[in-house]
Amino acid sequence: MFKHSQLESVKAWLAHPAHAAMPLHARIQRAIRQLILDGALGPGKPLPASRALASSLGVSRDTIESAYAQLHAEGFIERRVGSGSFVAEMTEFAPGLRRSKRGALLRNPAPNLGKRGDAIFRSGGVREMLMPRPFAPGVPETRSFPLPLWERLQRQVLKEVGTQALLHGDPQGAEPLRRAIADYVNLERGARATADRVVVLTSSQQAMTLCATMLLDPGERIFIEDPAYYGARKAFDAAGLECVPVRVDRQGIVVESIINDPRRAKAACLTPSHQFPTGVTLTLDRRLALIEWAARNQAWIIEDDYDSEFHYAGKPTACVQGLDPHDRTIYIGTFTKSLFPGLRLGYVVLPPQLVKPMTVARTLLDGHTASIAQLTLARFMEGGHFGAHVRTMRGIYAERLDVLAGLVRKHLCEFVEPRVPIGGLQMPCVLTCDIPERAAIDCARRVGVELLGLSELHAAGDGKAGFLMGFAAYTPAELASAVKKLANALQTARGE
Repeated sequence: MFKHSQLESVKAWLAHPAHAAMPLHARIQRAIRQLILDGALGPGKPLPASRALASSLGVSRDTIESAYAQLHAEGFIERRVGSGSFVAEMTEFAPGLRRSKRGALLRNPAPNLGKRGDAIFRSGGVREMLMPRPFAPGVPETRSFPLPLWERLQRQVLKEVGTQALLHGDPQGAEPLRRAIADYVNLERGARATADRVVVLTSSQQAMTLCATMLLDPGERIFIEDPAYYGARKAFDAAGLECVPVRVDRQGIVVESIINDPRRAKAACLTPSHQFPTGVTLTLDRRLALIEWAARNQAWIIEDDYDSEFHYAGKPTACVQGLDPHDRTIYIGTFTKSLFPGLRLGYVVLPPQLVKPMTVARTLLDGHTASIAQLTLARFMEGGHFGAHVRTMRGIYAERLDVLAGLVRKHLCEFVEPRVPIGGLQMPCVLTCDIPERAAIDCARRVGVELLGLSELHAAGDGKAGFLMGFAAYTPAELASAVKKLANALQTARGE
């Protein structure tokens, strides 16, 4: 017979409101199974006779028999004719379970991962806030997106394409969208693109992962900016590459360090139009020197043009890909920043010889990108709506950047020095007080303000302490409220 505590545990399981939708025999079966998993019923221990347990629980014997039959079918108990039912010995070795010192069976004790899997897991991945709050960086304004227009274009697509849009799509991407992307980057970014050189992906992060796994072998070297975008670094680390940090100054990545490095690298990854996180632009002479380095060494340039649409001072510099006559540059773009993150559409413009290998590789990741979203975006771009939306948001973001810079100078001048960028969706601020960066970030988070630390983006560990302040997704009133909260939080941090 069950001990009193075991019987009470089963009764509590049966009475719990969350289990009310289950049939009675299933609730009893789950309750006994949990006793076994918890170690309260060890291997070889007898279970009560079905008649006795039915009497104790006030149910029919058939109900208990059904519960025992299911436990037997799942391998948790053994039924011996003339002797009764017993906890099975094999549960000691059940997949995914191990026994603690006190006898309880523990699920999933530790993931048995390979080296690459362990590296990916330990990196923490790239996490975005589901509901961003000031000053989460890299987040666009979505509340003013023209949803009625988008819905109308999507209805047009479904009416014209019909059920064809519900089938598998081209892994390289829908041809109308690839054509629209090529036209856009040629006109606005000075690229040299054609529709057949574009591959539509879900994100720039996917493009980084493809480059890391297709162009380099584990252990090979890749030059990256220092500081650098954390997503790129994590993609390369996960692929087993040796990331070689290269200093960034006011003219962008120091290309001389790449050219003069005696140990060759297979690639260099950079954000030349608007460096993340410093906001500087790579000068023309350095761009040309980098192009010549790649051609001479048969190396690749991975150009992440992540938020080049939003330039607030002067005319943006043409992309590196458009200057490269040797086809050694891979150009990565995304609509996450220019439209909205939930769209999950990015792209890569490839040298001709890489199109087929990259397309085949992406079939092993996710097959293809959703056709309806691609065709709707293609129509959005063809109708001039994309350009109009970007121009509108550029004006809004420029105003918000001015507002934030003024608020920081007014309320945070004793703590930080703002480095006002010429573009992008976030502003770097360098700490000028004695508050540790981690303490500043933690105090801010406690009052509902989100900051990304600058020092953690530096591989060499010699970066100035500070943080990024995203401004694009927040109204002037929201920025003002958040800056005042941050000022109070930093005052608190200083007093601790």
